[in-house]
Amino acid sequence: MDKPELIDRLTTIFRATFDADSLVLTDELTANDVDNWDSLTHMILISEIEKGLDIKFKLKELNKMKNVGALIEIITSKIN
Repeated sequence: MDKPELIDRLTTIFRATFDADSLVLTDELTANDVDNWDSLTHMILISEIEKGLDIKFKLKELNKMKNVGALIEIITSKIN
């Protein structure tokens, strides 16, 4: 899966999780930039990403996710 396809799939997951149809993902996007992105919605988001992409994150990987760019890097390492 290439990066544009991954971003499309993640955008769908993010928009559904946060009920925000106009949400645009960028590498720099963080929880501070999205309304209602708290600890509970973060765990829901991670769960939806795992289900949607058929992957599992390790705790140490979750701790490295400082922004969407880091999330994409971790996912890319898992699916390639």
